[in-house]
Amino acid sequence: MNGEMNQVSNTGIQPALPNATASLVLGIVSIVMCWCYGVVGFILGIIGLVLGNKAIATYKQFPGAYSESSLKNANAGRICSIIGLILGALSLIVIIIYVAVVGMAIGGLLNWHELLNF
Repeated sequence: MNGEMNQVSNTGIQPALPNATASLVLGIVSIVMCWCYGVVGFILGIIGLVLGNKAIATYKQFPGAYSESSLKNANAGRICSIIGLILGALSLIVIIIYVAVVGMAIGGLLNWHELLNF
């Protein structure tokens, strides 16, 4: 793999980091989808964060082999993924609290003793 890195840098063309764009896309989509019961945004945020961290670790391992713009995409993807992860978790917590409160309200209104004794 190092031979490929040297060949690419000798031509003057630096490739993009692997998964940097995917991390950015997943981070943006996780922010948009965090309102879908929180689960979708939370999962996409985790995946985007993992991909962004891998891309940044790859850049640190081979600093001159990849383009600077792809590093910026990986950083932006990581930040968007963290935001989507937090918003998705908050949305999920709000929905769980809402379901618990509504469940207790409905449970308090129904007479369970009459329902269980046909």
